[in-house]
Amino acid sequence: MSYFQARKELERGQVTCEQLVSAFLDRIEAQNDALNVFLSVDAEGALERARTLDREIASGTWRPLTGLVLGVKDVISIRGKRLTCASRMLENFESLYDAAAIERLQEAGVIILGKLNCDEFAMGSSNENSYFGPVRNPVNPEYVPGGSSGGSAAAVAAGMCHATLGTDTGGSIRLPAAYCGVVGLKPTYGRVSRRGLVAFASSFDCMGPLAHTVEDVAALLQYMAGKDEWDSTSAPVDVPDYSQAFTGSVEGLRVGLPRQYFAEGLDPEIAHILEEQVERLKEAGASVVEVDLPHTEYGIATYYILTTAEASSNLARYDGVRYGYRADVGRIREELARERRMLEEALEQAEASGDQERAKALRDALERQDSVLVRMYKQTRTEGFGKEVKRRIMLGTYVLSAGYYEAYYGKAQRVRRLIRQDFDRAFEQVDVLLTPAAATTAFKLGEKTADPLQMYLTDIYTVPASLAGIPGLVLPVGTHSNGLPVGAQLLAPHFEESRLFQVGHVMEQFQQKLAGG
Repeated sequence: MSYFQARKELERGQVTCEQLVSAFLDRIEAQNDALNVFLSVDAEGALERARTLDREIASGTWRPLTGLVLGVKDVISIRGKRLTCASRMLENFESLYDAAAIERLQEAGVIILGKLNCDEFAMGSSNENSYFGPVRNPVNPEYVPGGSSGGSAAAVAAGMCHATLGTDTGGSIRLPAAYCGVVGLKPTYGRVSRRGLVAFASSFDCMGPLAHTVEDVAALLQYMAGKDEWDSTSAPVDVPDYSQAFTGSVEGLRVGLPRQYFAEGLDPEIAHILEEQVERLKEAGASVVEVDLPHTEYGIATYYILTTAEASSNLARYDGVRYGYRADVGRIREELARERRMLEEALEQAEASGDQERAKALRDALERQDSVLVRMYKQTRTEGFGKEVKRRIMLGTYVLSAGYYEAYYGKAQRVRRLIRQDFDRAFEQVDVLLTPAAATTAFKLGEKTADPLQMYLTDIYTVPASLAGIPGLVLPVGTHSNGLPVGAQLLAPHFEESRLFQVGHVMEQFQQKLAGG
């Protein structure tokens, strides 16, 4: 049930907020062990919030999103709740404040059920990098839900809540939405405040909603969006009334098909499903033209240079000193003392035997031995971070290092500008772009974990929009012969989410007619 369907029942008195929450809690209890979606559930807090809203309803008070039951990706701060980022590094960390989006949504009447699993520090495309284990796709539990917001998409698809919040750095809302068959939005960079969002790549990270319908997603964005005086990257751009976007018409709209997105590598069935969508849009009065995005092929390489560089900087704060996981200092002291004794004994033997070369090497080793503090830094980060996070920190540190900065990071920044200019030119010709969300449907758990490059390539259709900072909406448009969902991606110019909602809603109606709904 979508939120607006539930809202009608609330308004008719057919259900209460408490009953909605109880039903979702029952669903979580029945399915979460198998799917590993929720990392923590605040049942008592959600029920108390629901009762408060029911009392408001009884007194005649309605908020814009009264009764919307929400799950939150565990990289977003909620005061007094654990904020793990699905990492051992923050396994027991508790947030001290609410994210800006959480403040606004709670004021609008949402009920927060709990925190959702994700790839560690939002780094991944399959949700297999979580310290707490992988999330499984509710459509078929042998398959991945996509990442990094896999828990957010899976929670909606499994009917564990009305909607969720996820984050998108290079496709982390859009890819899971496609794989799980739900609607997901990456807003324009700056449309939603990043205050309270744990940083992965600060010039890319976006917080956005996932839900069953375009209308639900638009309603959430309505109350999340807007300038935040505490976040200098939030844009001072007015937020329009998104409900006005649901005209039910695409008459006269210009839809662009980027030729680079429909080339070799795209699953033929997905291409066919998208071709059918194009024909329906034409029948509905839209004009469809092919456009060129010539720098698309450089998107993945550019993205993984820039985001790893930013991750290297952002994750330097996790050092075991101020908060988060800390390696056992007592054990470190014992290890260092044992290492020192071994070196000293070896030095004595070398000097006694007259082996001056070996003696010099051992004296150098003694001088270079780590202090307790330096070893604590090393051990904390080695033990606290998972393999993928460490890989990205190392890549980012490398591209920022002396002698390589200009060759990699500087060049990538210039290519990023070229990719943005490609989109700017395309939107001079068309109003929106229609593309695949992914080259294939979801893949099996474990299928790509041994090959990071193949995993990175799953974001090939989502990364360019992230580099450009434009908004992207993914919605389900069909089912593959393998039984898994197929998603389409709509892209629009900066701050034109309304265009995405207009076209997405019409495409959603196509699917409802096909399903007889």
